[in-house]
Amino acid sequence: MRSKTIHDRANVNVEVSVAAFSTGDRRKRSRGDKRILEFAATIKSTFEPVIQTSLYPRSQIDIFVQVIQQDGGLLQACINGTTLALMNAGIPMVDFVCAISGGVHSTFPLLDLTQLEESDVPNLTIALLPKTRTVSLVTMETRLHVDRFEEIFRLATDAGLVLHEEMKAAILARSRSLITSVESQRKEHELPEEGGMEFN
Repeated sequence: MRSKTIHDRANVNVEVSVAAFSTGDRRKRSRGDKRILEFAATIKSTFEPVIQTSLYPRSQIDIFVQVIQQDGGLLQACINGTTLALMNAGIPMVDFVCAISGGVHSTFPLLDLTQLEESDVPNLTIALLPKTRTVSLVTMETRLHVDRFEEIFRLATDAGLVLHEEMKAAILARSRSLITSVESQRKEHELPEEGGMEFN
């Protein structure tokens, strides 16, 4: 839209939709649902500083997130999926964005919580830029004692660094696959060198 045009950088547009069959209650959420709008705003604010939007003035980068199954860790899955999608699309970014959820049950710390665990234990979600170990997002919808917060925060940060290695490996594997495919197609379409054909 012209009203959203920014002359010195790209506008980042995020839309989130959740399929009615993604949860057991099969409740349909519209795009105007308050929680869906909050998710979209959180994803937008997380990625705007990371995407090199100055390379695309007067343009728009659309991020469409379609949730077809959810059993906890929805925000972290959306953020990690968006990171991989943007990199696969070749959108320049200053770093990966790796998200992970963490919580505590009694005295035991937990990572990558299920939906049942999220409803039963204090938890948080963080997003990490692994190169600089900068935390770009922390969300917490339940109360958590400060001592436990520090423990879970530290554990989730370490887990984010491990996740970064897995995401980087996935991107490299995808890139190698694309390069191999392109080279194979190029060889198939190459013309034989002059004088290289023999006739009987």
